Amino acid sequence: MNHVTTGIVATSLASAIGIASLTSTAAHAAQPPPPCHPNPNATQDRQTVLSRGDIVALPQALRTRLAGLAGRPHSQLPTQAYAEAAQPSRLFQYYLLDTSGFEPNPFTHLFPGINQKAMLTATGPQCGLPTIGSVRVALEPKPGLPTDPNDVEAFIDVFTDIAGLFVINNESGWYEGWMIHDLRVAPVSSAEGRPAFGTITQADADALQAIGGHHNQPGAVFTTDGRAAHLPSPDDHFPGQQTNVVPLQLSMGAWNTLQQSDGHAYWEFNYTTNWIHPLYELPFTGGIPGTFEAGKIGALQSIIPGSGPSGIKNDPVRYGDDPNDKGVIQASGPRDPDKFEAAFDQQREFRARFIPSGLAKEIFLDVYERLASFEPTVTSFNQRLFDAYAVEVARVDTDHDGVVSALEGDVDTASDGFPDNKRLFIPATEFNRFAVTREINDGLLAPRFAPSQKAWVMSGELVRVNPAVPASAGRDADDR
Repeated sequence: MNHVTTGIVATSLASAIGIASLTSTAAHAAQPPPPCHPNPNATQDRQTVLSRGDIVALPQALRTRLAGLAGRPHSQLPTQAYAEAAQPSRLFQYYLLDTSGFEPNPFTHLFPGINQKAMLTATGPQCGLPTIGSVRVALEPKPGLPTDPNDVEAFIDVFTDIAGLFVINNESGWYEGWMIHDLRVAPVSSAEGRPAFGTITQADADALQAIGGHHNQPGAVFTTDGRAAHLPSPDDHFPGQQTNVVPLQLSMGAWNTLQQSDGHAYWEFNYTTNWIHPLYELPFTGGIPGTFEAGKIGALQSIIPGSGPSGIKNDPVRYGDDPNDKGVIQASGPRDPDKFEAAFDQQREFRARFIPSGLAKEIFLDVYERLASFEPTVTSFNQRLFDAYAVEVARVDTDHDGVVSALEGDVDTASDGFPDNKRLFIPATEFNRFAVTREINDGLLAPRFAPSQKAWVMSGELVRVNPAVPASAGRDADDR
């Protein structure tokens, strides 16, 4: 087996988020010191996990991490992975998580005068054992579906297991996992006029290469200052020193931890879930320097779907979360993003707030890389973002309501002159980092304080597994 860690494939936005290095092996087998209580079944629990059918063939570093999680005090062992096809699921990548790769914050550290007299509210359970975790990413070899994880139509399972995050008790708080794709400098298009999807013009490339240290060559990780990529680091300090890479963050969903401060989340990655928060929320999260001081937190939200400040604004009665079983238009009712497929198209969800990940990437190409071909006289970040969001959504939005519906965003739907929508989705293999944030109910879908690191509690980098290895045991009761 050849296990290759990706290099500097990074992620951020005018000032971004950060991801971590791997923790020391000493943390894997640790037990909490007195007065906390160790796991009396640690040896048995570790052996149980190491011999489990879904774990036995995994790479050694991942097996060691999962055994370490099992050996600690816990409410449950790392989640069992069941097959959803006749053949076992195949692990093709994973992430090892810890707290070492981003700026310390009040969720992870004690600061004099701020919280040194208060209990840490995220990390620090079990008398201060290091907070660690793992994320397993495995493909389901379902009949008729791709077995190549680079194919956006593949169905993929994501298992997150954490040790050492306090349970969140107050004000609708939760933890949220994020797979992160770092924007790269796009290839140069040979087309005249508007560049082809996913590309830039030669004039764009020339403008990018003239910035800073001339780092932004096609194929390189894009940086906002044209210098070498600076990934999030524990030496960063908001707002003066932040990463210069640009992240696209795909939510793995919300979860909480259990009585023993262990957390376990499962998420399905496929073209129906590979959708990213409305990017026009980013100037209103507080994570871009100066926006909090300007009173911009929450100044704009996406509760009513639409294409943002420069785009279409919809009627809340028609596009809001309708409490009725049958709303003002046929088969609306309560909004349900999982109502993606239906034999009758009018019963599919049409009020999505998210957009496909590849469409989000296209918006960022407009904002950051198409300096000559997209609004060359507009230098305001906010205005470029709002305008690009409206323009790119309109290319897919066939009914002109400012929303990419389940039907319009389906991978098999034709749009903008393309025979299908495969281009609108970033493959799982291109999400090179993972982060866990501490969220609170603010009405936004974007990560709290995005794109900064201020709400991060864990992070890790992608490790590829090639060839993929068996990663399930037994059969799920429902193969959907």
